[in-house]
Amino acid sequence: MIIERVIFNVIAFALFVIIFFKMIYKNDTSYTYVLAIQALGITIGFIGLIFRINLSIIIIIFTYIISILIPLIIIMFEKKGIYLSEIIAFNMANVYLKNGEIQKAKQLLIKKLEKYPSSYYLHKKLAQICEQIGEIDIAIDEYIKAADINKEDYNLSLKVAKLINTNNRNNDALRILNELLKRKPDYYEASCLLGDILYEQENYKEAINVYMSALTYHPGQYELYYNIGMMYTRLNDFQSAKEYYEKAAELNSILYRAKFDLGQISLLYNEIDEAEKYFEECVNDEELSDEVYYYLAYIYMMKRDKEKTIQYLNIAVEENEELYKRACKEDIFRPIISKIIKPTNTAKSRNKNRITIKELATMKHLKETCEVVANLSKTDIRTMQTLKRKQIEKERE
Repeated sequence: MIIERVIFNVIAFALFVIIFFKMIYKNDTSYTYVLAIQALGITIGFIGLIFRINLSIIIIIFTYIISILIPLIIIMFEKKGIYLSEIIAFNMANVYLKNGEIQKAKQLLIKKLEKYPSSYYLHKKLAQICEQIGEIDIAIDEYIKAADINKEDYNLSLKVAKLINTNNRNNDALRILNELLKRKPDYYEASCLLGDILYEQENYKEAINVYMSALTYHPGQYELYYNIGMMYTRLNDFQSAKEYYEKAAELNSILYRAKFDLGQISLLYNEIDEAEKYFEECVNDEELSDEVYYYLAYIYMMKRDKEKTIQYLNIAVEENEELYKRACKEDIFRPIISKIIKPTNTAKSRNKNRITIKELATMKHLKETCEVVANLSKTDIRTMQTLKRKQIEKERE
């Protein structure tokens, strides 16, 4: 027992000396707190040794923790480049933030970064605070510094690209994302963001290449197939769009966006029964149901089923008053428009919170294309169907 106490005190004293010289070498008073608790543990140990007092197990564990374990943890962290002063500053900043003292937290981190300019954690924390208070340019700079220090944190590069993109610096965001995907080609979120930015720039072919590349690493991702379908839609390559929408629908039968677009494409080719099938599968989507009922009304009018047309169109305009105005402008609904209940002024259009801008734009493009096709002659539609059939036969050869 005495030998154990002697070993404990020797190790504890050796660690005390190491921490003491660290304080002198770094000229950092943060170490005084550690030295103080070490001194307490060493003192308890010496008293027990000199006076041969049998210390309780709780006191022994306590002295081991403050005299040996804590100093060892500090030494291990510093070997990884994380210094005590940084740890204290990081945790103090969190305390300030919990108390709502954001500026104090920010100033503390700025001051510590003057002494530790290579601190990944302090740069990252300062970036998060600046982003929170709307100082986006400073946040971007701090995230970039943190990312340069820790190149393995790919999420930081993605964060920088997102913030830069929101600041309308699309080309810079594209450069960062392309560099990021060279280092980590399977980074799904980076591929999606890159594709979205290319879509915004109407660079649909390049967006398709990005999503196709992502598919090699994530072949089961519904969103990738759906995004590719949307890109082909914007390129008016509806046959290719349909192929990818169908794959998306197979992967996720609960999300109805792909089926809705498939219904619109079927209408383009005058495939009424197929369009009806897709739209009927979409009626359970709360945010699409108004448009779905509108298209079903359109289909039943083409089938000359006025009763069902009136039924579905009334449901559609009840959910979305804008659809009543749209129906009034369409020649196909003229025979039954007088039987449609005009929505009251208190009626509200459906709030499509979950539908992205990209999806809305694609839906609008398909709708406008459908309107153009509706004015084509039967001969033109038959020509489209023939071209489609030949394309399918060629692909099967």
